[in-house]
Amino acid sequence: MNATAATPEKLIIFDTTLRDGEQSPGASMTKDEKLRIARQLERLKVDVIEAGFAASSNGDFECVQAIANVIKDSTVCSLARANDRDIGQAAAALKGAERARIHTFIATSPLHMEKKLRMTPDQVFEQAKQSVRFARNLCADIEFSPEDGYRSDVDFLCRVLEAVINEGATTLNIPDTVGYAIPELYGNFIKTLRERIPNSDKAIWSVHCHNDLGMAVANSLAGVKIGGARQVECTINGLGERAGNCSLEEIVMAVKTRKDYFNLSMGIDTVQILSASKMVSQTTGFVVQPNKAVVGANAFAHASGIHQDGVLKARDTYEIMRAEDVGWSANKIVLGKLSGRNAFKQRLQDLGVVLGSEAEINTAFMAFKELADKKAEIFDEDILALVSDEAVTAEKEHFGFISLSQRSETGEKPQASIVITVGGKEIRGESSGNGPVDASLKAIEAHVKSGAEMVLYSVNAISGSTESQGEVTVRLQNSGRTVNGVGADPDIVVASAKAYLSALNKLHSKAEKIAAQG
Repeated sequence: MNATAATPEKLIIFDTTLRDGEQSPGASMTKDEKLRIARQLERLKVDVIEAGFAASSNGDFECVQAIANVIKDSTVCSLARANDRDIGQAAAALKGAERARIHTFIATSPLHMEKKLRMTPDQVFEQAKQSVRFARNLCADIEFSPEDGYRSDVDFLCRVLEAVINEGATTLNIPDTVGYAIPELYGNFIKTLRERIPNSDKAIWSVHCHNDLGMAVANSLAGVKIGGARQVECTINGLGERAGNCSLEEIVMAVKTRKDYFNLSMGIDTVQILSASKMVSQTTGFVVQPNKAVVGANAFAHASGIHQDGVLKARDTYEIMRAEDVGWSANKIVLGKLSGRNAFKQRLQDLGVVLGSEAEINTAFMAFKELADKKAEIFDEDILALVSDEAVTAEKEHFGFISLSQRSETGEKPQASIVITVGGKEIRGESSGNGPVDASLKAIEAHVKSGAEMVLYSVNAISGSTESQGEVTVRLQNSGRTVNGVGADPDIVVASAKAYLSALNKLHSKAEKIAAQG
């Protein structure tokens, strides 16, 4: 690649929050939630949105299809294993897309071929070739990934990659599937592949790094700078299974802030980064740590007196990027109790929230008015929490929240009484517990009898005051399934009950998925 200062090459940003990110235990999302995030990714101007794994379940097929039908400015991609059924399902789900991509993969490391696939290298070679050939007949834009590529034999990998380029692969992605790589070694690994493969210039090279050793971003940037890759696969907030994926916001701001070093252009609208981060965090219940780069609450905070003095005199003494460039300044109070329905509806549109009917908008607006009576200042995060809440979608859910009363007094065992709906039928439950939250959840479980184990209970303030809504995440496990439920309310006990019911609804949904790697 012969980049010049005058004409920087384009770095393609491939977002896989809705596919690889969702594989994080408990991070599964509904179709409406995925659509909302996809619209925000489109506003962020990511180049490629990997919408899901169409063949894994009917639900995932419908999600990919729905996103393909509404997203116009980004390429919509579906993952597919290297077989005709998966690829056919991906093509069918992507049929309505303005720009579609099929991303097919097969493992190429000796360990994966022997232990997981139980295939010989020659069999994997033929399967890769045939699958790309089949996919190319269905879609013009084909990405191929050798799963566990970094731990693959270089000679064998060169043979496979040369063959799939000949069959029509337009992007070659080299995954560090298990997060084993070291930046310099990974960058040189990709460089070696590109130098040894005769037709390497016929495809765009991509990096996909996991964060098991905390080096996903560093490895990806090394793949770009040393290896010559021109696509980075990443997720919002670094969401993903195990220790997560490469963080989109860190990649984008590193390349933008150090343009002197990377000399690459991107199409990303960085002002949309914070909105995307908050939306993904609230939707999945995975809270962003305060000291997280770019999007953490402390990312642009200065507590040290020396730092504060320096920033007041000249911001660039301690700030290498501006908070407003990633969206912090846009996070202002937008609505209050006197705001009308049209203003509320417009703000929903600005936030990428599309409710299906006027009835749903009216329900959300009523919930907004109720919240505005309880707290003076309504933030974007409050609105997102409202429309994610059971209040808007209760009629679609098996379990619904109606009301809760609880009594807690020092020296007395807390008591809770709750009214919920189960399959449309109203049920009242009562229980005592170690605290008001424990009593409330036990009152629910006494009737539901889910038998689920709670593996996480987390409380987070949506905005920064004592009248803030509390956002509660409950993670439940049952029969091998792990789900997250998120609930928000100014009353933490009510938020906890909503979160528990949200998780129970996900457990009640029997949609299963096939695990995918990449």
